[in-house]
Amino acid sequence: MQAPWTRRRMVPGSRSGTTSCCRRCRACSFQQRLSYTTLSDLALALLDGTVFEIVQGLLEIQHLTEKSLYNQRLRLQNEHRVLRQALRQKHQEAQQACRPHNVPVLQAAQQREQEALEHRIREEQQAMDQKIILELDRKVADQQSTLEKAGVAGFYVTTNPQELTLQMNLLELIRKLQQRGCAAGKPAL
Repeated sequence: MQAPWTRRRMVPGSRSGTTSCCRRCRACSFQQRLSYTTLSDLALALLDGTVFEIVQGLLEIQHLTEKSLYNQRLRLQNEHRVLRQALRQKHQEAQQACRPHNVPVLQAAQQREQEALEHRIREEQQAMDQKIILELDRKVADQQSTLEKAGVAGFYVTTNPQELTLQMNLLELIRKLQQRGCAAGKPAL
């Protein structure tokens, strides 16, 4: 499973510009950016297991939201497919009923109608994509706010790509600790 805001996933760069000491440079870079205080605060927040439940709940909500948005986009694509088929059928019927000397005029009109439909479809798809992006951005902010209110160190509402990457790494750490705890049959900390 991925972190709740995978849409924002970015590959963090090395601050020093040097090569990594191991094959998991993301982890090294991540550890170097976390202070002892942040790690201690995170460990304290994770002790009772509530944060694990919150993260799991946020992940489930995110999956439901993503599925809903995907289905909305799929419905729009199906509507567009039906519109294209209907227009194609209409054009074929008109060409069959048309007198041969009027075919060029009819084809020009049909071409304009086809272009207008394609323009409308592009605009509707773009509007849907923007709606999806805004909804996902709202989910990210909601997740950040929830984790901040739960007292999880390092979480607050931000759109800064570096801070988002840090938060995703923290979330990945929390998920790994949760999985380790589940595998051992007890809390990870």
